[in-house]
Amino acid sequence: MASKVIKIKKRRLKAFVAFSVSFLVLTVIFSGTLSILKILYPIRYGNFVEFYASKNNISESFVYAVIECESGYDEKAVSYADARGLMQLTPETFKWLQSKKGESLSEEMLFDAQTNIRYGCYFYGILFEIYGDERTALAAYHAGMGNVKKWLKDERYSHDGKTLYDMPFNNTKNYVNKVIKTKNIYSKLYNGKED
Repeated sequence: MASKVIKIKKRRLKAFVAFSVSFLVLTVIFSGTLSILKILYPIRYGNFVEFYASKNNISESFVYAVIECESGYDEKAVSYADARGLMQLTPETFKWLQSKKGESLSEEMLFDAQTNIRYGCYFYGILFEIYGDERTALAAYHAGMGNVKKWLKDERYSHDGKTLYDMPFNNTKNYVNKVIKTKNIYSKLYNGKED
């Protein structure tokens, strides 16, 4: 009889624990989803992003998405291709962009948040001006303008010679899709609408 009572108590305890866990999960899902998503997709360096995105006619959601996908907000990030900082600019691209602005900064400045965001937004502004299309600009940022130029001439990747609907490099295609998906998440979380 005592073992039967113990089994009943164990079942009740298990049911209570299962109910408690389920309740906790549902509470998080319904009341904390927004908070959890904002932890997963943070807004950092807001003043810099707001200023330089506006100056270069880029949405803030787009800039946050690039930073999130490129470096995960790590100012000191360095890629296998030697891209550096928040928006992952290479020293060569940084030098080229500075020549257009008439500036001469040390490549160590790529690890400075403001400088990196300033030049990353400037570069995207140039790419948007050249291509007029978000996907194509992202592809150029990731794979280089030379590759994009070739792809735009290839009917397998572009129907109009101006925009890419596909890309031969899977890592570039995945990057473009990831940034656009992340941009839409940022837009919905912080703007209440898609850009």
